[in-house]
Amino acid sequence: MPGFELFGELEKQQVNDVLDNGVLMRYGFDGMRKGHWKAKELETELSKTFKTNHVQLVSSGTAAVSVALASAGVGAGDEVIMPTFTFVASFEAIMLLGAIPVLVDIDETLCLNPEAVKKAITPKTKAIMVVQMCGSMGSMDALQTIAENNDLLLVEDACQAIGGTFNGKPLGSIGHLGCFSFDFVKTITCGEGGAVITNNESYYTNADHYSDHGHDHEGSDRGAETHPFLGYNFRISELHAAVGLAQVKRLPEFLEIQRKYLKIFQEVVGALPEVTLRKVPEGGIESGAFFNFFLPDLESARKVIQGFKEGGIDACWNYYDNNWHYIRKWNHLKELKSLFPISEEVKTGLKYLENANFQESDHFIGRNISCLIKLSWTEDEVKERATKMAQIIKSVLN
Repeated sequence: MPGFELFGELEKQQVNDVLDNGVLMRYGFDGMRKGHWKAKELETELSKTFKTNHVQLVSSGTAAVSVALASAGVGAGDEVIMPTFTFVASFEAIMLLGAIPVLVDIDETLCLNPEAVKKAITPKTKAIMVVQMCGSMGSMDALQTIAENNDLLLVEDACQAIGGTFNGKPLGSIGHLGCFSFDFVKTITCGEGGAVITNNESYYTNADHYSDHGHDHEGSDRGAETHPFLGYNFRISELHAAVGLAQVKRLPEFLEIQRKYLKIFQEVVGALPEVTLRKVPEGGIESGAFFNFFLPDLESARKVIQGFKEGGIDACWNYYDNNWHYIRKWNHLKELKSLFPISEEVKTGLKYLENANFQESDHFIGRNISCLIKLSWTEDEVKERATKMAQIIKSVLN
């Protein structure tokens, strides 16, 4: 991760195909295309990769979450349970629909704590959104059971964990709907783009229409299409899809590299007595996009991060004070700073944030260090890096 590090001839060929026929839009212009339908081809490849019946490409991972929720009927006043540790896009995508994000604690998986989810369910709850953070997954068996017992949607945001599996199933394919991002820093990239996957035909049809102004996409004449319901523009372009089509074919190559490097980090850094590896639920296999571990406390993590910086170790973070990924710095959400009026229903629904206590999340995020695994490294570079990281941790904490 990220896939752009290994751009090559296959990506160039796919992009040139689009430039040669001159059609950059995924719909229409049939006669000009010379048989090239990159978005459709990518959807087919993703369907095979994720072992799912239906795939709808969209413009981003954020769009994927909104489209997924909307396609299943989530809207004004509905509550969607989500984790305190994610990307700001999670609550943005929920609020775009007029729904209410209900943030709950994470656990040692760095994903939703099932017990916290249970406590957060109310008559307004419509969906549980598990965000598969930093290359791994939440406790999927427990979360599936909770969703089934309460007749709730289970939506997977697998944007950071493409290629990971649980009990042999690709992450994203386990819940009712799965969401992916193909932005510039993901394991496979389109530059910008995302996808919704599902085995539910009705959700897929809704996603297909909703993401293109409500067009029904029936027949070959775009001008004759009808609008069964309201929609918006979350389309991907053929140029972006072309890059993704090359990259998805290389996903096994990328995953092999990531997992090989992850194992090296786990064996070298994970052997230290001060280090505890992040929990991966039984039956789960990480994508290898990140190496995550815990130190004894927040002070230790801060010292180690500073030591990494001074020692030239980049792309490692402690998210406790990060304003992109953790609740502590999301003041724009807590204070409802918005360019447009927010409904009274949503304002009321978010009042819990004024006095919310997320000590359990602080306990795990404060002690966590998350390190990106780069595809462009050599194996020797990874071994040298892992050894240096271990030396710094021992030096700083002893």
